[in-house]
Amino acid sequence: MTSLDHELSKERTFHDTCRAALNRMVEGAAHHVVTGEDVSASGADAETLGHHLRSRAKELREEPRGPLFFGRLDHEDGRHHHIGRRRIAEHPAAPPLVVDWRAPVARAFYQASSRDPQGVLVRRRFGWAPFSDGDPADLTGLEDEHLTAGETGAPSAIVTGEIERPRVGPMRDIAATIQPEQDDLVRAGLTASLCVQGAPGTGKTAVGLHRAAYLLYTHPQRIRRGGLLILGPNRTFLSYVSEVLPALGESDVRQSTVEDETDRGHQVRAYDSPEAEVVKHDARMADVLHRALYARVGAPAEPLAVPDGSYRWRVPLEELARIVADVRAEAPPYAVGRERVRSRAVRAVQLLAERRAGPRSGAWTHKIARARAVSAFVGACWPKVTPEEVLAEVLADPDPFGDVLTDREREAIRWPKPPRSYRSATWSAADLLLLDELAGLVERPAGYGHIVIDEAQDLSPMQCRAIARRADFGSLTVLGDLAQGTTPWAARDWAEQLAHLGRKSVPVVALTTGFRVPAGVVALANRLLDALDVDVPPGRSLRRDGEVTVREVRDVREAVVDAVRTALTREGSIGVIATDGAAGALRAALEEAGLAGPRVTVLPATLAKGLEYDHVVVAEPAAIVSAEPRGLNRLYVVLTRAVSRLDVLHSLPLPTPLRRA
Repeated sequence: MTSLDHELSKERTFHDTCRAALNRMVEGAAHHVVTGEDVSASGADAETLGHHLRSRAKELREEPRGPLFFGRLDHEDGRHHHIGRRRIAEHPAAPPLVVDWRAPVARAFYQASSRDPQGVLVRRRFGWAPFSDGDPADLTGLEDEHLTAGETGAPSAIVTGEIERPRVGPMRDIAATIQPEQDDLVRAGLTASLCVQGAPGTGKTAVGLHRAAYLLYTHPQRIRRGGLLILGPNRTFLSYVSEVLPALGESDVRQSTVEDETDRGHQVRAYDSPEAEVVKHDARMADVLHRALYARVGAPAEPLAVPDGSYRWRVPLEELARIVADVRAEAPPYAVGRERVRSRAVRAVQLLAERRAGPRSGAWTHKIARARAVSAFVGACWPKVTPEEVLAEVLADPDPFGDVLTDREREAIRWPKPPRSYRSATWSAADLLLLDELAGLVERPAGYGHIVIDEAQDLSPMQCRAIARRADFGSLTVLGDLAQGTTPWAARDWAEQLAHLGRKSVPVVALTTGFRVPAGVVALANRLLDALDVDVPPGRSLRRDGEVTVREVRDVREAVVDAVRTALTREGSIGVIATDGAAGALRAALEEAGLAGPRVTVLPATLAKGLEYDHVVVAEPAAIVSAEPRGLNRLYVVLTRAVSRLDVLHSLPLPTPLRRA
C-alpha cells in the first residue's frame, strides 16, 4: 500500500467516525426536544427553549447529505483540525472532530501561506467524487501543502477541479474553495456594511451567501432577533441559490425579492407605460408622495372645547396651532405624529383641569383622549389616512404635488380614468413601491439585522429606499456589477446607489479575478466594457481552459439545434439564450429535434442574470442588443453565463465592439 493509499484509508475511517458522531447528534437533538418539554420554567422561557430545541433538531435532520469535511490543518503545536461545513463532536463539551469553517481557528485554512503560515505546518485538501453524498469511498484524493517548507502555493489541483466541474442543478456552496480576498469579505464584522463590485465569475453571490452564514454563526442572537434577509432579482435566481445556505447548516433565512417585500397584500393588476414606470421609480417621487401626505395636515380652525361633566375645558386656538406646528417640525412618522398631536392636546386639557381641581386619574385622561371633541380636532388637523388613499389622489391629479416633475412626467403617471374610489383601484408593480414609500412615511416598517442584496446595480432609487427603510438599524452586504446593469434606472455609480440605500460611507471592494468564467469568455466580454459607460475594472480569469467560438451562419435556428446536439455529447448543463421573442421558437425547434431534456435550458436573455451553464449557446447577439435600451449590457451578461464553452451564432452583423480582432 502506498503512503497515499494509507492516508486515504485513515481519512475514510475518520469520516466514518464523524458520520457516526453526527448521527448521534441528530438523535440527541430529537431526544432533547422531548425531554425539554418537561423543563420547569416560566411560560416564555419554556417556549424559547422549546423553539431552540425544535429548530436545532430540524436543522440537523434536514441538512443535505454530503462529505463532512473538505480540509485539514496540522499546526506547529501538534493540534490537528478537520474543516467542514458544520461542527461535529462526540459530545457538546468534547473537542470537535470537525471544526465549522466559520470558526476563528478555521480561518487559517483560507488565509495561511508560505509567507505567513499562521502556525500551520500542513494544509490538506480532500478530493471528493462529484455530487458525493458523503460515502467514504467517494474520498478519492488528498493534497498536502507544507507551508513552513517554503512551498510556493501553486494552484491546487483539487480546488481547480472543484471550480471547473460541470454545473448541474442549483448553485453550490464554495466553502471548500474560498480565496483569501473572498474570506476577508465573508468575515467582515456585523455592523460593517460593504459593497462588492464583482466582475462575472468572481464569486460575489457566493461571497454574500457565505457572509450571511458566517454572521448567523458568529452573532446568532443579534441576527436572529432582527432577522436576516437575502434579496435577489427574481424567483428564478432565488431558486438557483436556494440550496447554498441549507448546505451550510442555515435554513431559517428569508430569501425574497423587493417585489415580495413590498406587495402589501396587493396583486399586480395594472401595467404602466415604459415612461410612467421610469417616473415612478425615480427618487423624486418620494418628494411628491411626502407632499401629498402632509398636504392633509393643517392648522386648527377653532379652539378646542371638551365637555367634562357640567364643565367645559377650552384650549385656545393659538396653543393648538403651536402643538400641530411643533409636531410637524419634529417630523415623526405620520401615524406617530397624529398620536402626538392627540396626546399633547389632552395634556393641555389636563393642565387646565389640574389648575382648577387638582390631579387627574389615568382613567380620566383616557376618557378625555377619546372624547368626541378631541377626536374631531385631531381628525381635522391631522387626519387618519391610508397609503392607498393618498396614492390614488396623486395618480388621479399629480399637479398639486408634483412640481418637481415636468408636465410630461406628470401626464405620464396620471390615471386616464380615475376609479370611483381608491378601494376599487388596481395597482401596477411600480405603484406597489409607491404604496410602500407611503406606508413607510405613515409608520416605519420592521427592520432586519442584516440584508444581503444581490444584483444591486439594477435597483431603482425607489427600490433602494424600500430596502433602506428595512435596514435602518441593521447592516448591508451590497453585491453587483455596474457593467451588468440592464434596467432603465440601473446605477452607473456605486456612491449614488449606496446613498439611495441610506449608506453614504461604505467601502466598495472590487473583485476582478474570476474562478468561474474561462479566460477566453472573459476576454470576449471585456470588449464590450468601453461601450457600457461605467467605470469598472476589466475582469480576468485564472482559468485557461474553456472554448469560445463565434460563427456566422445562414440559419440561426438550425445552427442552434446542431450546437446543442454537439454539446450533449459532453458533460454539463447547456443554456440556449436568445431574445425574449426568439426563445420560444428555439425551444420548439429543440423539442422537434428530440433534444429537449433536463440538461438543456432555453431562456430569454432577460432571465439569464445570475445563472450559469457549462455550455452556453448565444443566438443572434445583435438582436439581443437591439431589443432594449441597455442591450449591450444585456449581451455582456449573456456572454458571461458560460463556465466551460461558449458558442456565439449570428446571421446579422455582430455588434461593433465584438467585431474587433
